[in-house]
Amino acid sequence: MIEIAIEDEDLARLEAIARSRTESAGRVERARMLLAYRADPSAYAVGEAIGVTHQTVQRCLRRAVRFGVMAALDDSPRPGKEPAITADAKAWLVSLACQKAKDLGYPHELWTTRLLARHVRQHAVAAGHPCLGNIVQGTVCKILARYEVKPHKVRYYLERRDEAFEEKMAEVLCVYREVAVLKADQTADAKVAIISYDEKPGIQAIGNTAPDLPPKPGSHAGFARDHEYKRHGTLSLLAGIDLLTGKVHACVEDRHRSREFIGFLTQLDQVYPADTAIKLILDNHSAHISKETKAWLATQPEDRFSFVFTPKHGSWLNLVEGFFSKMARSLLRRIRVASKAELKARILAYFDELNRDPVIHTWTYRINETA
Repeated sequence: MIEIAIEDEDLARLEAIARSRTESAGRVERARMLLAYRADPSAYAVGEAIGVTHQTVQRCLRRAVRFGVMAALDDSPRPGKEPAITADAKAWLVSLACQKAKDLGYPHELWTTRLLARHVRQHAVAAGHPCLGNIVQGTVCKILARYEVKPHKVRYYLERRDEAFEEKMAEVLCVYREVAVLKADQTADAKVAIISYDEKPGIQAIGNTAPDLPPKPGSHAGFARDHEYKRHGTLSLLAGIDLLTGKVHACVEDRHRSREFIGFLTQLDQVYPADTAIKLILDNHSAHISKETKAWLATQPEDRFSFVFTPKHGSWLNLVEGFFSKMARSLLRRIRVASKAELKARILAYFDELNRDPVIHTWTYRINETA
């Protein structure tokens, strides 16, 4: 008789494994053997109860004595067959995958795994890796997965090209800090308006060629729409959010040149009292710094308008970008209109609805890091 000692902790784990529906069948079977042998220390009785030979039970018991109860549940390591593909060959294959296909004479920009497998088969022997001479696409996929290389995919990143990025970002965040201070001081009679401004060009006016079909219970849950459509042109939205009141100022134009931007500034000039300083957070679009814009600003009182520019490739610092994203999802997504005039009217109606109950937007990211 083989004597084994099972601690309380191991006993609980064995019982859990024996009842498991997700463990491998081998581990469950061996756990049941050990538990059955603990209740009735007879290899023959356990084998008959579990449905295995007594030799199988004895091998499991000897492994439990030699390596421990829990280790007895797993298979013993086996030497196995020597890998047909050497480590050097795998490294060569991965190095190829880390190059662009076009750099090796192909018209393709990136590899497909089928193309990479074909290239490896053609050049493996000459490169000193004959073990890859007959490699197939599936093996290439397994090797690349092992090294976590995906040469058929592109992940975009943003190169920081503005040397003064940190300084400009701090300036924008300081404006948001100013907004937070003004909001906190309810007694202050602020003579300042802080506007987060941007343009959203290329809003398409698309019309249906056939009417939409409404949802029908039991038939189709959503609206049905014909695949064909008409293009009526595009519009540009110029909009700014007053960060202190939540009110949205907007105008919809055919284009977004300097004259349209000046028209938006004129609209702000008419809305706010003459003694209010208007500060805009905006990006580096050419219309914002053009000769026409500068000439118009020169005609205004000195402290009337001031611009705070986001850094290059830092437009995400402008709070209005999030507002545009929400607008695209809630209003513009799948919108259909009969004309550009209808699209313009519906966009302006959207802002009228928002301004009836304005929402004050707040910027919080890294704001406490500014002085």
